[in-house]
Amino acid sequence: MALVMTQVYLEANQKKALAAQAKKLNRKPSDLLRDAVDALLLGVNTEELKQLDEATKRTAIELDEMVATLDANAKEHKAFMATLAKLRKASAP
Repeated sequence: MALVMTQVYLEANQKKALAAQAKKLNRKPSDLLRDAVDALLLGVNTEELKQLDEATKRTAIELDEMVATLDANAKEHKAFMATLAKLRKASAP
């Protein structure tokens, strides 16, 4: 795809944040801007992105809670099975 030079005016804080994000992702700021334009053209808006981000954070918390519950259940199950094995052994002739 051929790229066309386009001048974009950003607020100082936007430019600084864009540069920091690009560095963090090991990408060029222009790549991130093209990604943002593509998202906009697909109909994704900032409010939807905020909602998605919040939902993702809530889901991560809920998944962590589920894993903790499953770990606790597994521990209880293991203890129960150990007790059952002891009872079987004790009642064996």
